[in-house]
Amino acid sequence: MFSNKENINILTSLLLEYGVSDAVVCPGSRNAPIVHNLSQCQSIRCHPVTDERSAGFYALGIAQATQRPTVVCVTSGTALLNLAPAVAEAYYQHMPLVVVSADRPVQWIDQLDGQTLPQPDALGRFVRKAVSLPEPHVASVGSGDGLEAAGKGTLSDGDKRLDEERWMCRRLVNEALHAATCRQSAPVHINVPITEPLFAFDVAELPVAKRFRQMEKVSFLNQQRQLFERFFSADRPMIVIGQMAYGIISPETIRSLSQHYVVMAEPLSNLHYQTIHFDEAVRVVESLDQNESLQYVPDYIIYIGDTLVSKPTRRWLRSTKATSCVITPDALDIHDPITTLEDIVECPLEDVDLLLSSFCDIYDNPEDFEDDEDVMAHEDSRHGFHACWQQLLDHCAERAETYEPGFSQMSTVKYFEEQLADLDTDICVHYANSSAVRLACIYAQHYVWCNRGVNGIEGSLSTAAGFSLATDALTVCVIGDLSFFYDQNALWNSNIGGNLRIVLLNNSGGGIFRQLKGLDKSPVATSFVAAQHETTAQGICTQNDIGYISAKDMGEMQIGIVTLLTRETNRPMLLEVFTDVDEDIKAMADYFALLT
Repeated sequence: MFSNKENINILTSLLLEYGVSDAVVCPGSRNAPIVHNLSQCQSIRCHPVTDERSAGFYALGIAQATQRPTVVCVTSGTALLNLAPAVAEAYYQHMPLVVVSADRPVQWIDQLDGQTLPQPDALGRFVRKAVSLPEPHVASVGSGDGLEAAGKGTLSDGDKRLDEERWMCRRLVNEALHAATCRQSAPVHINVPITEPLFAFDVAELPVAKRFRQMEKVSFLNQQRQLFERFFSADRPMIVIGQMAYGIISPETIRSLSQHYVVMAEPLSNLHYQTIHFDEAVRVVESLDQNESLQYVPDYIIYIGDTLVSKPTRRWLRSTKATSCVITPDALDIHDPITTLEDIVECPLEDVDLLLSSFCDIYDNPEDFEDDEDVMAHEDSRHGFHACWQQLLDHCAERAETYEPGFSQMSTVKYFEEQLADLDTDICVHYANSSAVRLACIYAQHYVWCNRGVNGIEGSLSTAAGFSLATDALTVCVIGDLSFFYDQNALWNSNIGGNLRIVLLNNSGGGIFRQLKGLDKSPVATSFVAAQHETTAQGICTQNDIGYISAKDMGEMQIGIVTLLTRETNRPMLLEVFTDVDEDIKAMADYFALLT
């Protein structure tokens, strides 16, 4: 029987997954549930050592002899600090020492309670990775384990929290143990807060917790073969491409992939030959009944790149519970955006395009795969899955093309993008965060620059201005009013020139906040949250010698955009488009309503 503490059981399960065979255990009450669990695992030999300083070196010696990750487990308080000499030695010997420290609940740290001190980073730079596990909350009655596949039911808020806390435990332990063994080995620290009561050992089996598995990197082709085996054994594989630097993936590669596989990509992903309307498609899928929606659920997801703009897409991908693989240039800096990470492929950025394009070899050179039963066994199901999604994406693309919004921010971005398509010149387009970049995901058919690392509204204009200094190409920044006024000092610079153009979408406040369900019940939603205002950019442009155009209806907007994109000048130009926030909201709402 095992402890009833979920974070301890997840930790124990993953220690077994990573092949831990030895654990040096020190006395103590707070770490007793961990020691108990380790002693119940037949494949782990426990070695009791009373003195923590000595125990650390015992574990180091075992790691030297076995060349395997070796645990040293201590109780809370100063016990952990006694491991520092051994951990430092392990760091410089590149030994996979796994420090597991029990801890008091976080609320009692530094509150004059017994054996409490800040433990999560106590070993400093001598560990490659330090994590502190959450304590999953008890699920609501009748909720089961809170893990339900997409389309099989709705989780309560409590169950969602439990689900996320369990995932966080699995992810953090995986990150630590992966870091201990990735490339050259190194010590790591896993801190485990444990709330009393401590000594309930009534769980019959450990949970199933999948480990991260990095595919071999003996050679590029070997790694490619392993990834092929996983990808082509899936009936419904999907490729998700988050934000990436310009030029990493060619439009030809995305075009080829999209012809045969379900590819989720946004204008921030890379160069596009067309907009891929996944945000809209996911909303349609979520509106379907259970049986209909299941045909769109993937069973294996390859994720490459960074963030996705579409919140519905992120939410839906996580709900599918599909096994996921991350392709990354740095296997020591990994993320689990789908919450189901199992496979890791380390691939230099310069080889990413080659790796992705190789998935099309089965269609470009079919004669090489005719006798490969493993690859061809799932071809019919892959083809059906792709056809199902393609029909839905084509439907969404048609709606985007034919939908004619009234005068609004949406109609402004649509007309702007239509004019870009007709211009035979190099134009680099930056979109600011919030509503602007979401409109770009509907209409942009080119690479989009956007500060999506943290998604803040500050600095979007300054980034575009700085970009314009380093290129001769026309640089256009499409930006909302709050982002613009927050960053207006970007224009207080005599170095910027005529290749910087700005489309300012001004609806007198943070319009996106008006779309948040429930916020309208607050009496300060408009004044304090959405920051309603009556400010214009005309004075700012005058004082900074910026050419200024304004538009208050459809005709003025269209003339303004053509002027902005075609007029020759040696100073920046700005078009301020004044729209009504209610009309902006209506335009978007009507667009999404048409899809379903």
